[in-house]
Amino acid sequence: MEVELTPEQEALVRHAIESGRLQREEQAVQEALSLWEQRERRRFEMLAAVDEAELSLGRGQGRTFDSEDEVRQLADEVKARGLTRLQSERNSGS
Repeated sequence: MEVELTPEQEALVRHAIESGRLQREEQAVQEALSLWEQRERRRFEMLAAVDEAELSLGRGQGRTFDSEDEVRQLADEVKARGLTRLQSERNSGS
């Protein structure tokens, strides 16, 4: 398989090799594909969660919020869970 890089991408790869970050051009492609795979996995997980949420709503299992404070509280909970998950993924090297 042949891949054409922009001049900027080629310069980035050359710099990574010259600085010792990478040993060969192939490593840049492997790392890029690995990051893409991670992003696609997360995208798939998010789409699956949205599908599950829609099914849950269809079953009448949604939540009702009566005030802006309740919405803010939910947003804070979601943010905290997201930050915890992100930190866990960073610690595990995912």
